[in-house]
Amino acid sequence: MIGLPLLADGLAIVLSIALVLAGWRMVRGPSFADRFIALDMLTAIAVGFAVVGTITTSRGAFLDVALGISLINFVATAAFAVFLERKRRKD
Repeated sequence: MIGLPLLADGLAIVLSIALVLAGWRMVRGPSFADRFIALDMLTAIAVGFAVVGTITTSRGAFLDVALGISLINFVATAAFAVFLERKRRKD
């Protein structure tokens, strides 16, 4: 059976690849909305890294960090959606 540290290392590698790809989309995104969605993805990846940190260290504080990041991300996404809706109505 695969050990937990090996699984955490594999997850960290996959998250790192996703981090690079989302960062690339954030830099090269053709529109402002694409860049914001990439930022949203980066925060989701940060939550994933916090969960991997919880697995490797067995500390529950990383889950609190993950919860805080996801709450801030939710509020920011909702605010951005309102901003885009108002911008669309003006045009």
